[in-house]
Amino acid sequence: MNLITSRDNPLVKELRRLAQDSTAYRKSKRVWLEGDHLCRAALARGVKPELAVFAESLLPSAPDEWTQAAPRIVVLPDALFQDISGLESPARMGFVMHLPEAQHILPNAATVVLDRVQDAGNVGSILRSASAFGFTQVVALKGSAAVWSPKVLRAGMGAHFGLHLVDGVTPDALDALHVPWLATDVHQGPFLHELQQTRSLPKPCAWLLGHEGQGVSPELAQRAALTVRIAQPGGEESLNVAAAAAICLYASSCT
Repeated sequence: MNLITSRDNPLVKELRRLAQDSTAYRKSKRVWLEGDHLCRAALARGVKPELAVFAESLLPSAPDEWTQAAPRIVVLPDALFQDISGLESPARMGFVMHLPEAQHILPNAATVVLDRVQDAGNVGSILRSASAFGFTQVVALKGSAAVWSPKVLRAGMGAHFGLHLVDGVTPDALDALHVPWLATDVHQGPFLHELQQTRSLPKPCAWLLGHEGQGVSPELAQRAALTVRIAQPGGEESLNVAAAAAICLYASSCT
């Protein structure tokens, strides 16, 4: 157990980068998990952190499952922990874990494809929906928010640890998928709820979810086996991509 008090300590500098820089994990090959909920979710899925970090005020009351989770413990004064934290209200504890090895696409898995979905909150929410509705693989194309970034991790609320994640690949990598591709469109295609009622949605499948403003790229959309619409009787022009994802994935899970 090490007590570190200097904000210029190399480890403290690295923790600050991991907590506040959305792409620092790619260079470091390490990921910062901040807060008890995220850390508990990681432990529940068998993640073995390499380092546990505690604010000085929390350590005396920290449960054994946290203090014994990692081979190394670092303690920081509360003010220093607050300095590295990426949260408005620092959680006073966190884990550092190794970045999982780059994953290959599983050809027959129920999949969500993120095509330049740029908002970290949307990406994290989609990961939660994928996990909840039985989609085991998420493929993020280049241009999407970094899957292991701190903001996406917080929005994902632990969903990362139960999913097969493929991050930052080019569209040609999708050639490895052997399941039908499905896309949504505001103006064309059968209505999703009608396909659900007639059990006409393929299963397993890969849902293509596109950029918040531009949607799925035309190149990917034309390769979809099916394009569907979500009924909006209230008259809105379109749905937030995370909301649309939840509707589509739920419909697939109930087919």
